[in-house]
Amino acid sequence: MDPEAIRAFEHARWERAASAYAASFGVATQLFCDAMLDSAGVGAGTQVLDLACGPGVVAGMATARGAVVCGVDFSAAMLAEARATHPSVQFVHGDAEAVPLPDADFDAVVSNFGLHHLPRPALALAEARRVVRPGGRVAFTFWAGHAENIAWKLVFDAVRRCGDPAASDAPVPGGGFGTTKDCLGALAAAGFAKVDAWLEHRVWRHADAAALVAALQAGTARMAAMIEGQRKGVLAAIVADIEENAAGYRDAGELALPIAAVVAAGIREE
Repeated sequence: MDPEAIRAFEHARWERAASAYAASFGVATQLFCDAMLDSAGVGAGTQVLDLACGPGVVAGMATARGAVVCGVDFSAAMLAEARATHPSVQFVHGDAEAVPLPDADFDAVVSNFGLHHLPRPALALAEARRVVRPGGRVAFTFWAGHAENIAWKLVFDAVRRCGDPAASDAPVPGGGFGTTKDCLGALAAAGFAKVDAWLEHRVWRHADAAALVAALQAGTARMAAMIEGQRKGVLAAIVADIEENAAGYRDAGELALPIAAVVAAGIREE
């Protein structure tokens, strides 16, 4: 694992995806924001830090609850989108592994599908504990496995059958999380107490398989790299395979694809 290679890859990908993210993959990630904000106790007057804030989707939803929000991201392009969409919110250019903000400055720290993109998520959780006040909460999300994420399973199965799952320029990922147990352990190791983690299920709707693949290509990092790495002419076969195997998820003329995420939360007691 090369932290700098991971950071460079992720930065380049998110710079490129910034303008399309909210209307593509951001539609899926937004489905879990309310559950994460609830678990962090975000409401009127809560001082919230949104780590790896991207185009400000979570920041906007927290602000709508009456919270006072600061977003941090390492992508200037993402921050430009966030500032344009949410001009009343403070956004800071910075790394989630070394947050450029004072100690004990927030009531809550959240990160929606951000930590698993970092080279060293443990550093980000340590930073979250540093900047949250005693009694404050941290909450984050990450994607559940393919057994619960039918949208992901359809794509990866199609690539395995028709293409090459290793066709990607992405470096070996960092620590990340694989299970709810991993989340609980990471939170406890960072010094959080009363930790909890659970699955949340949602449905991500698309007109067809081509729309699903287009959303993943436009608004993700590693999955986009895998899709773009396929040999010329293979992508059509992958889309056709997804369409065939997604037939059972057709609803009102479109695909209603089950997706799932883990929400993990803890409290800084001292």
